[in-house]
Amino acid sequence: MRCKTTWRLRAAGTGSGAGGGRRLGWRWGSPWRRLVPAAGGSFGSPRAAAPPGRGTRPEILPAESRSLPRGCVRLMEETAAGRGQPRQRAARPRGSRGRGTAARRGSTARGDATDGHPTDGAPRAVVPRARAESTPVPRTLSARSRATGGLRLREVLSQLSLGRQDVSEASGLVNHVVSHLIQAVRGRDGSFSSISRLGAGSYYEHVKISEPNEFDIMLVMPVTRLQLDECDGTGAYYYLSFKRSPKEKYMNKFLDEDGKLSADKMLQELRRIIKEEVKHIKNVEVTVKRKKPGSPAITLQIKKPPAEISVDIILALEVQQSWPPSTQDGLNIECWLGRKVRREFRHKPIYLVAKQNKKEKLLRGNTWRLSFSHIEKAMLNNHGSIKTCCESNGVKCCRKDCLKLLKYLLERLKMKHAKELEKFCSYHVKTAFFHSCVTWPSDTDWQYENLEHCFQKYLEYFLRCLQDSQLPHFFIPQYNLLSLDDKASNDFLSRQINYQLNNGFPVFHQA
Repeated sequence: MRCKTTWRLRAAGTGSGAGGGRRLGWRWGSPWRRLVPAAGGSFGSPRAAAPPGRGTRPEILPAESRSLPRGCVRLMEETAAGRGQPRQRAARPRGSRGRGTAARRGSTARGDATDGHPTDGAPRAVVPRARAESTPVPRTLSARSRATGGLRLREVLSQLSLGRQDVSEASGLVNHVVSHLIQAVRGRDGSFSSISRLGAGSYYEHVKISEPNEFDIMLVMPVTRLQLDECDGTGAYYYLSFKRSPKEKYMNKFLDEDGKLSADKMLQELRRIIKEEVKHIKNVEVTVKRKKPGSPAITLQIKKPPAEISVDIILALEVQQSWPPSTQDGLNIECWLGRKVRREFRHKPIYLVAKQNKKEKLLRGNTWRLSFSHIEKAMLNNHGSIKTCCESNGVKCCRKDCLKLLKYLLERLKMKHAKELEKFCSYHVKTAFFHSCVTWPSDTDWQYENLEHCFQKYLEYFLRCLQDSQLPHFFIPQYNLLSLDDKASNDFLSRQINYQLNNGFPVFHQA
């Protein structure tokens, strides 16, 4: 006797959708599959294997675990109990027939059921409640994500972590040298008597990788009544002049013939003083490296056998006045850190570092660039949408871990392709990171256990920026950090990152 009763079966590994089974129509007396009573009175032992291409052998779910909507017949129970022939199947509601209907394409096919319950009015998932609770539903990730997930990113991060003893020794040595220089510079003459120190860069943002061998120190000079005039269309570079005769009379010697404050003259004077003073530092060998064209830094080299420590000293002017109009639409952190935090940040002073604008036709050394390193440090050290994020009593996220991984990836690629990637630096990576934090503002978007997924979406955002040659400055939206003039370099880096992403990041394993 043939029976057309539909069985709800779950085939291990062959179900449609994440963790779900599939409804298979089995006919009694099928030439390749028969259901017969097994030894011991249980029902459902297969006599023949599944047909080719069907995957593993289906498993008949226990009656107490099955969901039987629309009057599905309990054939197994009645046969095992010997209560005669199965009852006729109840009629289906109109519109539910056919494999392509919405009733069949419920949450089971999409893999979005939770605990066996349907969503959006779809039929119940065929996974039993007990199994749904014990077996997590896998995330629906792309092929790239599967390649990333195969990599043990935590092991890579453990290699990037800094040794506490090494950090302590290196920072102690840097503090000793810088403190000596600040005291000496203040006492030389009135030009830099009000100078103070401001730590900046990855070490003070707690995203330093590999070794504590590079430090950035800003030497800050407070200046009042400055007039800022844009020197190009980026909104980042300015000419500085005094609105009235400056209170600081010693600043007059740093003005050029047009009355503009010369960054070049101030850097030369500061470099001269530092070169003389490093000779008087005891117990430490310190040298001043040659000036790099266009660089705003005075670089010190501190001998620390068997290695060396590099310290970039950057001259910055602190101005207590409103931020320039070019920053009006930047720092869009309302949905991430809140409107109140943004208002507090914008009430802080602005800093201008002595940086030459390379787009000028005639390089005169009198341009200054806006710097927001103090705001960037504050955002990285308090990065959660919830204030207790990553605190000792709070929930840990993976934001900084993702930033470290992409910094390390760029660093390794630059070691292999120094010429092609010379225009890129860690600031491109950090800017993309801030934009990613705004795009995914919640702490649940950066859960610690989802490192692979979070790193992938951050990396793919950076790839889109490279492909479009468009990465707006986080504080100055009109300033594009990826110029179309460097389209070839952008495409080259995009290809390199895509290769690494699709092949499990082999560069992380190379010596």
